[in-house]
Amino acid sequence: MTTITALPTQAAPGFWKRALGHRAFVIGAVLTLLLIAMAGLSLVWTPGSPYDVQMDKKLLPPGAQHWLGTDPYGRDVASLLLVGARSSILVGVIAVGIGLVVGTALGLLAAARRGWVEEAIMRLSDFSFAFPAILSAIMMTAVFGAGIVNAIIAIGIYNIPTFARITRASANAIWSREFVLAARACGKGAFSITMEHVLPNIASVLIVQATIRFAIAILAEAALSYLGLGTQPPQPSWGRMLSEAQTLMFQAPLLAVFPGLAIAFAVLGLNLLGDGLRDLLDPRLARKR
Repeated sequence: MTTITALPTQAAPGFWKRALGHRAFVIGAVLTLLLIAMAGLSLVWTPGSPYDVQMDKKLLPPGAQHWLGTDPYGRDVASLLLVGARSSILVGVIAVGIGLVVGTALGLLAAARRGWVEEAIMRLSDFSFAFPAILSAIMMTAVFGAGIVNAIIAIGIYNIPTFARITRASANAIWSREFVLAARACGKGAFSITMEHVLPNIASVLIVQATIRFAIAILAEAALSYLGLGTQPPQPSWGRMLSEAQTLMFQAPLLAVFPGLAIAFAVLGLNLLGDGLRDLLDPRLARKR
């Protein structure tokens, strides 16, 4: 029996033509690629050192030597922004990966088994929503100490119930489809049907959700670093740059503007990219365009 493909619009002719004509997708893709380019560039080159403290060069205005000026410790702000992008991407990828893998597995299990298994997983997800990422990080910090690892774990745990609920709802809709009923009539087991039919058909939903959760993870990492619970010195972080700049708002306001804009554009780009992917990968919306 032929398996229905997960991303029908992606395989259809003219997908990229429609994508390039989708304004939100194009803007989101450009901003997201710019974020990735910043992180990639910081691996091989930065305008200055983001780690060396030079008190004789503190709070310099933007100029030829320091494009965006320097911070209270004499570090190059442009370099801090570039390297800070690495921290944001690292936290986003791992935290969303944890939520995607574990949450999807639990959602698929709930949809396949039903009964008390589904009820237990959903009630556990409801309980997890009572502990948002920042609160979880505060609790983990009290026990294990502040650090980027604990921040990643906290954000990842917060993502699990979201992916579990979305996966379960989408999978339940697929389990009621005729081709799944035919597969069951042919003697296929729940695991085989899940991997061959259910998961491919909900992949587009998971991709869109992962993109949106990536943006939320960047915001959460910035908030945790702002509170001193995320990325620790000397590793640069956009959130900690905002925290260090808050006492210098009247003396050097640009110190808060640059990391604030970086966070805003990164989150905006990922949200627009997610909205664009949702429109392009949904067959019903694709036919309307």
